[in-house]
Amino acid sequence: MANFAPLSSADEPSVAALIAARPHLSMHAFDGLVLEGVPLSHIADQLGTPVWVYGAGTMRARLAALKAALHGLGAEVHYAVKANDHLAVLKVFAQGGAGADVVSGGEFLRARKAGIAADHIVFSGVGKTTDEIALALGEGIFQLNVESAAELDMISQVATTLGRTARVALRINPDVDAGTHAKITTGKAENKFGIPYDDAAALYAHAAGLPGVEPVGIALHIGSQILNTAPYRAAFARAAALIRALRAGGQTVTRMDCGGGIGIGYGDEPGASPDALAGAMRQAFGAMGLQLMVEPGRWLVGPAGLLLSSVVLTKGDARFVVIDAAMNDLIRPAMYDAWHGIVPLSAGNAVGATSLVDVVGPICESSDTFATGRALPAMPAGSRVAILDAGAYGAVMASTYNARPQPAIAMVDGDRWTVIRRRQTYEDLWASETIPDFL
Repeated sequence: MANFAPLSSADEPSVAALIAARPHLSMHAFDGLVLEGVPLSHIADQLGTPVWVYGAGTMRARLAALKAALHGLGAEVHYAVKANDHLAVLKVFAQGGAGADVVSGGEFLRARKAGIAADHIVFSGVGKTTDEIALALGEGIFQLNVESAAELDMISQVATTLGRTARVALRINPDVDAGTHAKITTGKAENKFGIPYDDAAALYAHAAGLPGVEPVGIALHIGSQILNTAPYRAAFARAAALIRALRAGGQTVTRMDCGGGIGIGYGDEPGASPDALAGAMRQAFGAMGLQLMVEPGRWLVGPAGLLLSSVVLTKGDARFVVIDAAMNDLIRPAMYDAWHGIVPLSAGNAVGATSLVDVVGPICESSDTFATGRALPAMPAGSRVAILDAGAYGAVMASTYNARPQPAIAMVDGDRWTVIRRRQTYEDLWASETIPDFL
């Protein structure tokens, strides 16, 4: 399941299968659903719902597994901050030795605030402003991934003005279909990202002659939620051929940024294998003497996050289960038709006969739907559920649509937990607003 194609109820994993596929989750007879060592009902009791919960131990374990897979390649891990930019999350990865991949000045400053050194940060993105470039260069950033000839000229001008040298990698567009959702593919010719492959060699040579610029490598990123290595192998082969051609033409190429996009299992499937990704990197670049790097986001943080919600009511002979979380909290199902597992918090609610229900939120939009025709046990008003694998592109994409305050966020680490963001109040919603005197 790529997370985007709807499943029939016959194909969907059961509640028990969803839990069994996630070693960080367990269902206890008395405590109900437990993340790492903390019963989630305890958090919901104290903080109310909806509420986000992240598992620090789960993130730490996944980073360790990825680094183990990359062992021997000398590959650096730069966590993709866009997946989840909470300072506490960034701190977990900083302490684990990961750098950061950022796409804005705000993300850059968040990573710095969390303790990630500037020389361990890569700045990607198609629309960097001169202020963002100056900020990054002033802090001594490790690398700027250049996405166009126009941007390259901007970097040269800013670097020259500051008296700095900008280390840049050219992000190529290899025109490779990642086989994922159209809205998150980034490596095809029609996508806005990267430099056309056929233009890259000439632009690299041009960069070598620009003041304030030092071209150091090639970068690519072909999409998100990629579940097999075939697209990576195709893209890496094109990148390796380009590097060989550049070197043959006298250019210096020392780095290869392999991008991110490695997918996770949203049902009971295992998801993509970091070992397989490492194998594809080794096959393409292992003998080239390059400093390699990867930019994972979802794979590291997605499974570590849950959105807890309470059932407000059922209607239509219980066909509709209305919960207090909504699309403003987790927009992925509305935006991408994304599939997320839904599990009752109570062990008692998790067993028994199932029926097909639509799990919906309270927002006045038909797209405010988390599941359609999902086989779930009976969930009366007041019962609670966990929406699984919501650690990536969840809270970071949330809004206050319908004047809904943003939920609290808790972080679990083993058998302890704490609040890492308080729940917004209604007054917070308009605290920064003013009414003009002429009204």
